[in-house]
Amino acid sequence: MLLRLALLLSLPLLVLPAQAQTAAQAPARQVPESRQQLVLSYAPIVKRTVPAVVNVYASRTEKPSSNPLFDDPFFRQFFGQGGRPQTQQSLGSGVIVDQEGLVVTNNHVIEGMTDVKVALSDRREIDAEIVLRDPRTDLAILRLKSGKDFPALNLGDSDALEVGDVVLAVGNPFAVGQTVTQGIVSGLARTQVGITDYGFFIQTDAAINPGNSGGALVDMEGRLVGINSAIYSRSGGSVGIGFAIPVNMVKVVLATAKGGGRQVRRPWLGATLQSVSREIAESIGLDRPTGALVADVIGKSAAEAAGLKRGDVIVSLDNQPVVDPESLGFRLGTKSVGGTASLSILRGGKPLVLPLKLQVAPEDPPREEVKIGTGRSPFVGATLVNYSPAIGEEFSVHGVREGVVVIDVEDGSNAQSLGLQKGDVVVSINDTKMLRTKDMQSATSQRRLFWQITIGRGGQLFTTVINGG
Repeated sequence: MLLRLALLLSLPLLVLPAQAQTAAQAPARQVPESRQQLVLSYAPIVKRTVPAVVNVYASRTEKPSSNPLFDDPFFRQFFGQGGRPQTQQSLGSGVIVDQEGLVVTNNHVIEGMTDVKVALSDRREIDAEIVLRDPRTDLAILRLKSGKDFPALNLGDSDALEVGDVVLAVGNPFAVGQTVTQGIVSGLARTQVGITDYGFFIQTDAAINPGNSGGALVDMEGRLVGINSAIYSRSGGSVGIGFAIPVNMVKVVLATAKGGGRQVRRPWLGATLQSVSREIAESIGLDRPTGALVADVIGKSAAEAAGLKRGDVIVSLDNQPVVDPESLGFRLGTKSVGGTASLSILRGGKPLVLPLKLQVAPEDPPREEVKIGTGRSPFVGATLVNYSPAIGEEFSVHGVREGVVVIDVEDGSNAQSLGLQKGDVVVSINDTKMLRTKDMQSATSQRRLFWQITIGRGGQLFTTVINGG
């Protein structure tokens, strides 16, 4: 009994010092003594950022209809001004990233447009020329035609972002004027967005709306970390799920533009990849479904030279994690051509590191471009080239490595009526393989009772039959 009482009496002696220590460590609550202690604001960051964010106005004038009926005032009274030029317009945002006047925006803001004007935050309007379009990343670079010493944003490091970081989105939503919204980084490496070939986006809950496309996503140092590009929405307005292209991809496109390039050259792997499912992960001894599984290796490619084999699982590139094929595409896309990268793989469950040469896809065979301009074939109005790995990369051809690739379709042509699109691969006509453009010229020069056409699109083959008349 005495022992038990001693233990009970000693308990407060053990607890009291800990309680006192906790109380001493707790921050003291104070009443604010000045306005400076009461007011917190993002205004200093906004003041540095806003001058470098611009509004982008793009337009093109379409040719009037050549139908002579539109020359008749009576006909125009009922069917409109078909004989007059029609102007198409688009509106978006952009970011000045160089004091000499280089502006980054989304390619979809200026896609198909010929005339571009930029409005600065100080209300100046300046004509701009399109320096580079990169549809694969949905990025474009403009150059302001007049002025100098423009306010420009410093480029940050999107790989340094973490979920929970505070960010600001700046742009011109719904053309109401320059607007700033605040939020956090909600997610990183979003790869199932389906906007560009390099699906690897920063997700944020900072409000992004139509018109914000091409605007800036900045961190708390006022550095550009992303280009706002898309939202997930059923109503057309922000629901707190917005996506931005990481600035590390912007750097590659910008470097090409500064170097005078008209097309971004990126390293080519030369392998067909697929995601690792849970079943595949279990079958090869992985504890979770992650990485990019090598389904096939193209001959004479960088992948073959590195020693990559079917069944290998790529888990990182230069120590940057690879969770699926899209993330590997992004990691490769941010590398410069030349030199070597370190490819970490699992082969038979064992780790292995392979040296990967960063080289472009070869254009072999040559393009041998042709335009089907005459005759009665469904392909009149289509411009085609020979398939090669380089053409496959340029026009995002997947799943087909043999055929003739459509690179342009003339408006109002037979080819457009057929539904041909850029990047389609004509595989065969009436069961005859189309291996080169000369095969297309020969096939389309003949009159036929019917056309059985097999097209490759998005990794799938489609066959249609059209009456020759």
